[in-house]
Amino acid sequence: MSIHHGGTVTLKPISEIAKFKKNLIPANIPETYALKPMFKNVASEENIRNGVIAFRDFLYLFCDRLISDGHLYAKPPKSPNSMDDYPFLHNITNLLVDIGYYSKLDESGDKLLVTEIPLCAALTDENGKKTSPKIPASGLIECLRFLALCGFVFTGIDLKAKALNISEEQMLEVSYPNNPIMLTGLKAMSIADMELRMTRRYWNDGYLLRCDYRLIKADDTDVLDVLKDFLHPLPEKVQEFALKLHKRHMNMGMTCVIFNINIAYSYTKNSRRALSSRDIYDRRIWEFARSIKDGYCLVIRAKKTDKYADVIEEFPLSLREKIAMGYGCDRKLRNERCQGGCQGFRIPLDDSILSISGDIETWLDNEVSCSIKK
Repeated sequence: MSIHHGGTVTLKPISEIAKFKKNLIPANIPETYALKPMFKNVASEENIRNGVIAFRDFLYLFCDRLISDGHLYAKPPKSPNSMDDYPFLHNITNLLVDIGYYSKLDESGDKLLVTEIPLCAALTDENGKKTSPKIPASGLIECLRFLALCGFVFTGIDLKAKALNISEEQMLEVSYPNNPIMLTGLKAMSIADMELRMTRRYWNDGYLLRCDYRLIKADDTDVLDVLKDFLHPLPEKVQEFALKLHKRHMNMGMTCVIFNINIAYSYTKNSRRALSSRDIYDRRIWEFARSIKDGYCLVIRAKKTDKYADVIEEFPLSLREKIAMGYGCDRKLRNERCQGGCQGFRIPLDDSILSISGDIETWLDNEVSCSIKK
């Protein structure tokens, strides 16, 4: 059951959010790949690769614990800004990154030694004005308790205390007895999150809690591998259809770009300048998208439908009606609250798409062809 809080935002239960996030974790991580040189001082490449796999396994457990016990820790805010706006999730994401980034592995590699966690410390600016910690003391102890539930051990602190100021501790010793190599993976992925991510970190698209190991690879990742990871929770026939669309449009000369957690397709050969990933995404004609609100969808930004109206007339009635409604701002088009209509025509990536798969191929073929000719 969803929870209504303030305005028009409907907060999803923490268990639903955790189930969605669990699907973002890569199902297959290769056992061998070269790492960027910046990680050579963390540990051996073999230990880092094994650590990343162990960290991925920890994240599965982390999500399972959120599903079963998250409601005891993640309290809904009075006025959420989004469907997954739980302060606890933001805090624990930031805490994990800080623990990994600002720590040192001990000589055995079995413990992280932490002397500072900046987000848990109050700051004083050059004028002497103090600002509160990003993670309040009460929130910190809740996060540490949940991590302990997931197998972390924190030596030197009392998890039964009502609150904790980590900056007052001389040393925080962090271990993970179930699989100590996981801490090496946490450290490497935290460095990647802090130094290599392209966008601001949020719980809803954080690289760390997606275990985006591709950030630490020396070589670029084949986009087809990324797409297969994206599709792995979906029915087999739906996966086959999506892969067919991908290959079809790559053969048509489209450019595929990975942007946050979505995979988009644009035609860029007419561009007279170098395009960033953001530029390519902004020019997308269609994409595979996923969100906590809409789940997995095919989103089509068709702007040339008037040029192939005769083709559309051959589509099933339901698809014709969807196209006839158009897409754009929900408030302006239909005087409805915003539902992301400006993003394009949204079609669920589930078994229902299979009955119209041929029509979608024809639709995209015509839309792309018209876009190329402009």
